[in-house]
Amino acid sequence: MIFVDRTEAGRALGEELARHGLEAGPDGKPLVLALPRGGVPVAVPVAERLSADLDLVLARKIGAPWHPEFGVGAIAEDGPPVFDAGALDYLGLTEDDLAPTVAAERAELSRRVRLYRGDRPAPTVTGRRVVLVDDGLATGVTAHAAARWLAEQRPERIVLAVPVCSREARARLSDLAGTVVCLHAPLQFAAVGQWYQDFAQLTDADVDTALRGCSGSAAR
Repeated sequence: MIFVDRTEAGRALGEELARHGLEAGPDGKPLVLALPRGGVPVAVPVAERLSADLDLVLARKIGAPWHPEFGVGAIAEDGPPVFDAGALDYLGLTEDDLAPTVAAERAELSRRVRLYRGDRPAPTVTGRRVVLVDDGLATGVTAHAAARWLAEQRPERIVLAVPVCSREARARLSDLAGTVVCLHAPLQFAAVGQWYQDFAQLTDADVDTALRGCSGSAAR
């Protein structure tokens, strides 16, 4: 299964989530939370299909010092860092070794919070059905940090929804998220981008445009 782009993947994901009974109903609207940047254009058609409210949950990957793209942990909102113990052992790193990286990523996270939310507070999730959306899971560590932060806010339910994921990440996150909805979990998984024809890097402006185009977005 190869998706044309994130928007097409979001439409397919929205249909699958509707089959899971996550549409708005007498018990209220679900809250779709996108992980920027890549999760936003996926989450917009999901929120539209479910007649849901749409907002963001901010998280940042913590990369290895000599290879920033290799994620060994993540932070979400004001929560503590989450580390992949296996990756740390493999690379011979400790959490203390990553303190400067964590500080830098927390500063970038704060910048994005100010940019994307302005004066708006973080979304209130207590007692709500929450659908956490990203464009895919490789290690799943960023989604793990976000889901753990959400769980501490006591939502009624957390559903992690992605178009594509590694089987290892899906298994790792199932207990934390409660439900993981993934359209495609291939046996061989190298990177999220290999499952999209168009996997262009997104800008902050792209995020803002996508959010403002969704009727249920808090950013409108």
